[in-house]
Amino acid sequence: MSGVDAEFLRQLKDKNDIVDVISSYVTLEKKGGNFWGRCPFHHEKTPSFCVNQQEQFFHCFGCGVSGDVVKFVKEIESVDFIDAVKILADKAKIPMPDFNYDEGKTAELKRKKDILLKITRDTAKFYMSNLFSGKAEKHLEYIEKRQLTPSTVKRFGLGASLDYDSLPLHLMQLGYTKQDMLDSGVVGETGGRLIDAQGGRLIIPIIDSFDEVVGFGGRELIKTDFAKYKNTKETLVFNKSKTLYNINLLKKHKKAEGIKSVIVVEGYMDTISLYQSGFTNVVASMGTSLTKDQARALKRYSDNIYISYDGDFAGQKASLRGLEILRDENLNVKVVVMPEGLDPDDVCKKFGNEGYQKLLDEAVPLIDFKLLVAEKQYDLSKTEDKRNYVAKAVSIIKEAESEAVKDELLKSLRGKTGYNYESLKRDLEKAPERVETQDLTPPIIESSGNAESRASKFILAAVLFQKQYTSNFDINSIKFDNNVQQTIADYIKLKKHKGERIKASDLFELIDADSIELNEILDLSLGDLLDAKDAELYFFDSVKLLRKRDLNEQLDTLMKKCKTEQDIEKRKNLTLRIQELMTLITNL
Repeated sequence: MSGVDAEFLRQLKDKNDIVDVISSYVTLEKKGGNFWGRCPFHHEKTPSFCVNQQEQFFHCFGCGVSGDVVKFVKEIESVDFIDAVKILADKAKIPMPDFNYDEGKTAELKRKKDILLKITRDTAKFYMSNLFSGKAEKHLEYIEKRQLTPSTVKRFGLGASLDYDSLPLHLMQLGYTKQDMLDSGVVGETGGRLIDAQGGRLIIPIIDSFDEVVGFGGRELIKTDFAKYKNTKETLVFNKSKTLYNINLLKKHKKAEGIKSVIVVEGYMDTISLYQSGFTNVVASMGTSLTKDQARALKRYSDNIYISYDGDFAGQKASLRGLEILRDENLNVKVVVMPEGLDPDDVCKKFGNEGYQKLLDEAVPLIDFKLLVAEKQYDLSKTEDKRNYVAKAVSIIKEAESEAVKDELLKSLRGKTGYNYESLKRDLEKAPERVETQDLTPPIIESSGNAESRASKFILAAVLFQKQYTSNFDINSIKFDNNVQQTIADYIKLKKHKGERIKASDLFELIDADSIELNEILDLSLGDLLDAKDAELYFFDSVKLLRKRDLNEQLDTLMKKCKTEQDIEKRKNLTLRIQELMTLITNL
């Protein structure tokens, strides 16, 4: 899966105790059989980050992140898998092996990615050649209207799609197969005809941090019923939720000069316009909502983030969502409050880079921006609206960590509403605290999913962590119809067959560490849930529940078959089997 020899990985993990490694980044305290601390991957007051030294994995109850020692280093250092392995190998003073990526599925995956990246690269060149072919008048008119200089056009690799047919024809002439063209996302198919997925649009290449063209954004040049902007569909090399536009130039900027902060805007043109105006530390989230993956990518470049979305209410609500996500990643976040109806591109054109710099200098923290957004939802000249605003504002002020900040914000609220300071302070004291993770051992009865799903998770957790009451249990007696659960069951079977130790940390090499299913099973292992007084009873009740389910499914199948069976002898045999199953179900 990783391209790294399995034996080397085992040796690497053996020589890097997870508690020792994590302790160099996070303050841990031993409680019971595990170590606890505040999660480094999201903001929290109450420690909900647990490290299991015996099984060598970490898990956070707050944000759900989990993994082994390699995953921790990968996330905390914001590096890829191989670099995380290198860091740990250096720490343990063991030599790195030669990696073999060209075996089986890994080789096929690499081959496919290489082909798709070659297609997107050739497509970008094709679009760029179109722009100055003498046939892209409308595209050039739009570029002139946006006041983009030739050097900016070249730096961002802007191009033109002239029609729907020439790109597929060009790529076929280069020898690409129909399937590879479709898989790259640059070509679509309608009625058996291959077409340019960005037909007729101004083209903006999307380039990743490794300088590879992974997709395209297209801007309509005439008024149509279609979306103004269109992105390449998600492919093997392009995932919109993990991609930041202009990350390639940001990376070069950081390497050449270093950066103190990153500005995040909504779209391509805002990015290009700000860059041209001298704000080269800018990226776009490619939509109004930032994702956790994008937030983690930003963290590699700076801890100081400015959100600069459009000055309309929708944009401001999107800013709020982005702020929450960034704050949870422990980033220092401020919002650039844009003039109503204007975007960063408008500000640069109307007020120049000095005007935009002034907005940056006046950017506000999360709690102040929340209050601004709340205020815009109410008409303070109306009594009921004013009361609702005060209730909302007080709940927001309650989140402030500093008493001095609370006091300052309450005085500001008094000024806006005319309410007495003391009454506002009493309301603040009565307001409920923001919910924090307190109970670190979530009961099985509150786990997501139905009773059968909860039962199967409990069974797998108990067997995985080798609880005494599971010693005579045969995991083959249970059918798991969930892929993650079945993978865990298969791993347990294999280890038992080989007589090898079952280790929960091995699962992170088989299953994505962000899997909700895996994380819910790991949740059950932390605290005393698997060792509780009634844990053994619950385990065997869970086994009975799932066996009963399986037998009932078999019974339903046989009864349906019996109803339609014409052969008397066969019906007799089916009836006997039905009776046997009913007896088994009754005796469970």
